Amino acid sequence: MRSRTPTPHPEPLRSAWYRQPIVWLGVVVLAASLAGCVWLIVLGLQHADEPVATDGVIFKVPTTRPAPTQP
Repeated sequence: MRSRTPTPHPEPLRSAWYRQPIVWLGVVVLAASLAGCVWLIVLGLQHADEPVATDGVIFKVPTTRPAPTQP
């Protein structure tokens, strides 16, 4: 006599998450974005940020505090 319990059907391999090309595309885009961020940080650390020569005013804002006035 046959058993009445249904046998579990395995998930078809075609629908497994690692068989979906959109998942791999997302993984590649994420890895490229992270690698680009790391590359820009390393590139930024290698080059010094030299100060810009100004005449004491940038965008009409003084770069130093005025001298205190004595009463």
